[in-house]
Amino acid sequence: MEFDLSMTDELLATTRAVRKRLDLDRQVPREVINECLELAVQAPTASNSQTWHWIVVDDAQKREAIAAQYRSGQGAILAEAKEAAAQRGDAQTTRVYEGAVWLSENLHRVPVFVIPCVQGRPPEDAPPIVLSSLYGSIMPATWSFQLALRSRGLGSTLTTLHLLREREVAEIIGIPGDFLQVALLPVAYTKGTDFKRAARPPVSKITHWNDW
Repeated sequence: MEFDLSMTDELLATTRAVRKRLDLDRQVPREVINECLELAVQAPTASNSQTWHWIVVDDAQKREAIAAQYRSGQGAILAEAKEAAAQRGDAQTTRVYEGAVWLSENLHRVPVFVIPCVQGRPPEDAPPIVLSSLYGSIMPATWSFQLALRSRGLGSTLTTLHLLREREVAEIIGIPGDFLQVALLPVAYTKGTDFKRAARPPVSKITHWNDW
């Protein structure tokens, strides 16, 4: 099989964190979410463990309750981060935080939440190998899910602020205590699909061959 490299590269380079361009008025069929999850679970896992579970929330009342926890947990974090970026003159990061504030205010209106979970809770003094294995068993699949969404005209962004209220969110949707939530992805169709590459440092400045 030969891949179309131009399309593959475009998918990888333009799958953005989407916030303000989420279409809050268009419903997302469950079968589309299932298609994307079928692709996501082809991702590799540590020791072939596959201890992941995915909570898909399309119930309006539960989305409202989760969004309330998301907002209560954030406090002034986003506003302060946005102000700090603006003072540094970092326009791109300022826009990111502006979008994050907007998303927080409108989160309950996003038609679907997807919460990736993985079984096992690391102890507070867990060594790096334990943390790497645990998160390495769910984050590749999460990114694959986001790529699959993008290829179908949907968008998402990986958020973590709800984890400040992880226990409260777990109670809302019945997540067992031995499962760890790792993110919350608001999912919707996007307004347009013309996303562009982001400004990033040259790879030559952040790549080290053989020595740092």
